[in-house]
Amino acid sequence: MSAVISSGRAAEGAGSQDGGAGRRAKGAGRHLHGGKVTYAVLILFTIGSLFPLVWTAIAASRTNTRLAETPPPFWFGGNLFKNLDTAWNDANMGSALLNTTVVAGTIAVGTVLFSTIAGFAFAKLRFRFKNLLLMLTIGTMMVPPQLSVVPLYMTIAKLEWTDQLQAVILPTLVSAFGVFFMRQYLSQALPTELIEAARVDGASSLRIIWHVVFPAARPAMAVLGMLTFVQAWNDFFWPIIALTQNGNPTVQVALTGLGRGYIPDQSVIMAGALLGTLPLLIAFVLFGKQIVGGIMQGAVKG
Repeated sequence: MSAVISSGRAAEGAGSQDGGAGRRAKGAGRHLHGGKVTYAVLILFTIGSLFPLVWTAIAASRTNTRLAETPPPFWFGGNLFKNLDTAWNDANMGSALLNTTVVAGTIAVGTVLFSTIAGFAFAKLRFRFKNLLLMLTIGTMMVPPQLSVVPLYMTIAKLEWTDQLQAVILPTLVSAFGVFFMRQYLSQALPTELIEAARVDGASSLRIIWHVVFPAARPAMAVLGMLTFVQAWNDFFWPIIALTQNGNPTVQVALTGLGRGYIPDQSVIMAGALLGTLPLLIAFVLFGKQIVGGIMQGAVKG
């Protein structure tokens, strides 16, 4: 009798466990919905984020006289394509966009590649003075970039790289932030046992990096590449020193030519800024899903 009761209780417990698992599975398939306050906050943040871009487009479609009036315009005018054409020709925007794409793309690829390799070394390899070298690398982030302008310009002048794209690319081909970022990610996302198993199988260091490290670091590499590309695209301080508007300008250097004159034409300047921003928007529209997917994959793995 006791055996029957025990078996009945066990069956009841198993049934309750199955029911609980079914409820959890059913709940996992549901979508979470925010309340009205959540949607209101999200809408406000979206409007605030899009306002600078919308205002730039509105200002680019107006005349300089209309922008100086009070109140300013809050809707589009009819001079957008005229101002875009003026900015394109006056700022040599075609060459500037091509140069900026080359510069930002090369810097992003180089930073991701070298930072991943260096981050893997600091995270998983054993060598002398590893912690000291890591602290020195992180310490370079505390040095203001303005302090290195004079010796850096003297170096590129001696190499005769003035007004050439390599003068902008090579000094920023690797970053201390990228090394630290990849080191922190690989310390958690890359199991040491996986590296040891690859070495037992006879894999060389380069093969381990290519077949083990890069696949594991792909989400972080996508995030670092996006951040580096945007930063290199918007960089102004060093390019304005190393490049000229009439030589090999980047977008930010080319836009400085639109603000000259006794009375700068603000509508043309806004049109040039819009031209310089559109490639970033297009890139995010095309690759935004992959970038967000890489971020979420890294968050799930962490």
